[in-house]
Amino acid sequence: MGTILLEQKNHLAIVTLNRADSMNALNYDLLSELGEVVESIRINPDVRVVVFRGAGDKAFSVGADLKERKTLTEWQVRRNVFKIGEVFSAVESLPQPTIAAMNGYAFGGGMELALACDFRVATENALMGLTETSLAIIPGAGGTQRLPRLIGESKALELILTAKRLTASEAKEIGLLTDIAPQKAFMDAVHNLANAMLANGPIALKQAKYAIKTGMNADLHTGLQIERKAYEITIPTEDRVEALIAFGEKRKPEFAGK
Repeated sequence: MGTILLEQKNHLAIVTLNRADSMNALNYDLLSELGEVVESIRINPDVRVVVFRGAGDKAFSVGADLKERKTLTEWQVRRNVFKIGEVFSAVESLPQPTIAAMNGYAFGGGMELALACDFRVATENALMGLTETSLAIIPGAGGTQRLPRLIGESKALELILTAKRLTASEAKEIGLLTDIAPQKAFMDAVHNLANAMLANGPIALKQAKYAIKTGMNADLHTGLQIERKAYEITIPTEDRVEALIAFGEKRKPEFAGK
């Protein structure tokens, strides 16, 4: 069995980090396999929403595999750091909406994977943080850039420089999490969020995400132009026509992604 499991239920893809015995630590094999799975999802027209989760009920991911790291040469460490950054950037740039289902611990690279996703849902007992400075390194897979963009510079500085571990309630309070749920209802909360998006036009989902993500890195004038072009892509679609017909017939639309 591989280090990554991919399951597709209708239009929902569930990607599982499959190293429960090591708290889903990120070794090189897992990162390489994750990169391949992410690229297969990118070009799959049947996938409309993606969930990333960890195997077992203890951890989403505790980050880099430190047992592996101790055996690596300096060159191999550089290779791993490049690979993790490359793969998480690929996750972030997926056209489909993404949800990190944080079923337990999420530290270091595990937290950075969650930050690369659009939404983060955690169990009530989850603990998380960018704890790299306690190991005399820094977040190297986007954490120093994505965290301050999400929660603000000052708070991100505090969390990274102190290597603080946050509870789920603390993380939600500062806007790091979208939702928290009890362990028994956790995946229900994840699926509820996914289903709320799956009910909408798949082309519209991708274009709205593109407009927001791209526009946030531009000035307002440029962002408005990006939005207009993204909107124009939805105009000639069959889904837009279906939505209007369904509205007139007082029924739920059946979107085909065309």
